Amino acid sequence: MPNIRPSAYLQNNYNEISEFCHSKMEPIFITKNGHNDLAVMSIEAYEKFCGRYELYNLIEEGLEAERNGDFSDINEFFSEFIREIK
Repeated sequence: MPNIRPSAYLQNNYNEISEFCHSKMEPIFITKNGHNDLAVMSIEAYEKFCGRYELYNLIEEGLEAERNGDFSDINEFFSEFIREIK
């Protein structure tokens, strides 16, 4: 269940919001004039979210390459990868 608070709550209860976001690793949704406005989350949760987003994009790129037949043999890939990291 999402945690939703009005903007005045953010202004008056910053420490409580920070503690919640860090301990639960969940965002708090802030409304302004009764409408969705912001999502507040800890830096750790944000970095985890960004990492997942990047991973999903890489997976999608790989699937798209496979659909287009634009991929190389796994052995070729690892040979090239090893050459690049040396």
